[in-house]
Amino acid sequence: MPLDHDVLPAFAIVRFRRGEGAPAEPGVLADGRVHPLDLAAVGAVSLNDVFARWAEVEADVRAVGGFEGGFALDAVVLTAPVEPRQVLQTGANYRTHVIDLDLAHRPKDDPRSEEQARAEIAKIMDDRAANGEPYFFIGLPQTVVGDDQDLVLPSYSDRQDWELELAAIIGRPAFRVSRAEALDHVWGWTIVNDITTRDRVFRRDMPAIGTDWYRAKNAPGFNPCGPFAVPASDAPAPEAFALRLDLNGETMQDATTEDLLFDVPALVSAASQTLPLLPGDLLFTGSPAGNGQARGIFLKPGDRMAGSITGLGTQQVTCVAEEDR
Repeated sequence: MPLDHDVLPAFAIVRFRRGEGAPAEPGVLADGRVHPLDLAAVGAVSLNDVFARWAEVEADVRAVGGFEGGFALDAVVLTAPVEPRQVLQTGANYRTHVIDLDLAHRPKDDPRSEEQARAEIAKIMDDRAANGEPYFFIGLPQTVVGDDQDLVLPSYSDRQDWELELAAIIGRPAFRVSRAEALDHVWGWTIVNDITTRDRVFRRDMPAIGTDWYRAKNAPGFNPCGPFAVPASDAPAPEAFALRLDLNGETMQDATTEDLLFDVPALVSAASQTLPLLPGDLLFTGSPAGNGQARGIFLKPGDRMAGSITGLGTQQVTCVAEEDR
């Protein structure tokens, strides 16, 4: 994909620190500079309130970016641009990714050729897209951090994997909304990297119980987020995002949201049927093909990931060993 890791959004909501150890505060990115956002001055009590009341406060928030001054990006520390109360994650939602993972888990004595297996899995995916439902699980909000934090690789496994994802930021509360009205409840978008400990996904001691997403995906810092939150009006249409993740300068994931099995309206609507989605919540949309599991490689200390999505900028995450912390 022709994604440039150096391209910044023209406008975004951020959270930033004026130095290491300083408290995080809300801000506006405009023309490459960060401007502090006085929430009280725009009639809001929190960033989640800004997302909820965007139609009322948008003009005043955007005006903040029109003032002279502000900070250069290299003069501040950006952190996660959102503080979600709920994190909903979508599993197995990119057609090619699911096919690749199924092939990676194929038994060694499978009598089918790789081509036969791929064709059969593809048929299952197409049927699921036509007749099935999205698959969700819940993440812990405290795993959402900024790319200002190194990714600490837990010492209990050497199979930590990357999963670059587009995340929808909820604006208006959504409860049992239809697919047709779902996008009206999406404020905008941000980048997440849903880190996964692959050898903790399945419980070997209880195979019948299936996946264990708590242990596999909720270690500290396992959801690097941001650094920018971009309104939907300033970003591509949901079906037009390109995603690219580079590991140490080599492209691993390179796809578009056209490969989604269930699109964003379907995800928001389906998720809202069970749980009321709240302003500032994150709904992950799934990760495309190109993960370490399918390649037989995993994250190690010193690795550096650069994840970009069209119009949303880039996050840079450095991996460190737990014992080095």
